[in-house]
Amino acid sequence: MIIHVLTLFPGLFEPFLKESIVGRAVAKGALVVDLVNFRGFAPDRHHVVDDRPFGGGPGMVLKPEPVFAAVEHTLARARAEKPRLILLTPQGRRFDQEAACTLAEEEELLLFCGRYEGVDERVRLGFAWDEISLGDFVLSGGELAAMCIIEAVARLIPGVLGDEESARRDSFMEGLFAPPQYTRPRVFRGMEVPEVLLSGDHEAIRRWRRAEAERRTRARRPDLLRGAGGADRKGNDEEGPEAPPRGGKRSG
Repeated sequence: MIIHVLTLFPGLFEPFLKESIVGRAVAKGALVVDLVNFRGFAPDRHHVVDDRPFGGGPGMVLKPEPVFAAVEHTLARARAEKPRLILLTPQGRRFDQEAACTLAEEEELLLFCGRYEGVDERVRLGFAWDEISLGDFVLSGGELAAMCIIEAVARLIPGVLGDEESARRDSFMEGLFAPPQYTRPRVFRGMEVPEVLLSGDHEAIRRWRRAEAERRTRARRPDLLRGAGGADRKGNDEEGPEAPPRGGKRSG
């Protein structure tokens, strides 16, 4: 996969692209991240990319000329016929795991990172953008949002994770949070690993994990259950007779 990132601060991405899962994806050649500093496409000798807003108001607005030139230059050298264009904006639809899975199926993406008070509206109108937001809060620019999208997508590229099952069991992949996880030691500060996880009974473990995932999701994000086939399941205090055991206990 190729991801082009249009940004005024490419240096923010350099350590990110060398570490952990994303770094391994880049090292394997499974992911190529092309950093494009659109300041270099400003037409004047001072490379000015922003100006005061018409009508007055605080802050500065990104000018259309360098953005158009950078996007068109990037598209002209793209491998895919129509790379998917992503405009990172707080006005976009909220990014989630479903969106990550959709983007991971693309051959090539272009992410535009805005700055300052925003970008000239003609940039939004001039291209067929998918507008995406991380949530209802404001950052100084789109770079952190771009990194979140890159990592979420990179995890889903075949061959990037050491165990493909890891991605399939991530939170939200089935519309649920991941269940509680435990490792050694079996007892830590009086807290024990649930016996079912030590039983070797794979079906019992699967049922326990599913029940705990639903219980945790119901308690924290019940809205997700409506999309996971769990809306008609019983609540926390109404477990059926076959419900598997709950989480860890304290020894004592």
